[in-house]
Amino acid sequence: MSYGQQPGGPSGQQPGGPYGQQPGQPGGPGWNGGSSHPGGPQYPGGWTPPQPLSPEDQRLWATLTHVGGILSNVIVPLIAFLVLRDRGGFVREHTRVALNFHITMAIAYAVAGVLTVILIGALLIPVIAIITVVFGILAAVAANRGEFYRYPLSIEFIKQ
Repeated sequence: MSYGQQPGGPSGQQPGGPYGQQPGQPGGPGWNGGSSHPGGPQYPGGWTPPQPLSPEDQRLWATLTHVGGILSNVIVPLIAFLVLRDRGGFVREHTRVALNFHITMAIAYAVAGVLTVILIGALLIPVIAIITVVFGILAAVAANRGEFYRYPLSIEFIKQ
């Protein structure tokens, strides 16, 4: 095929677009991403947005997020926030505050690690660990009861 020649026709390429795609197929001509509304969200055909969780499931996942934060610091709250934030307001708020708190504690651990050079960090690391466990348990209990919880020593990195 020479430069400027249209696909299809005499060049022998399949009609319907590049790589033999038929009209209406993903990536082919006329494909609108499964959306029936022009200008609306472009989703692949058959994809549905996540369904809201029941209140009991939201309480369970919020509780598990706080407990997971005690065990893994930032990893579990980050994954929970990314996966569950669109599944309900209660779980969104709990995963957000848990992530903010554990990011704050990760920064505190890093500062304490640097301060171990002058020995004060060796005293701060166990204090930070105790604060993480105590506040994480309080947050998990509040989430299990269906109540919102604000960590007292948290910096609001993620606002939503």
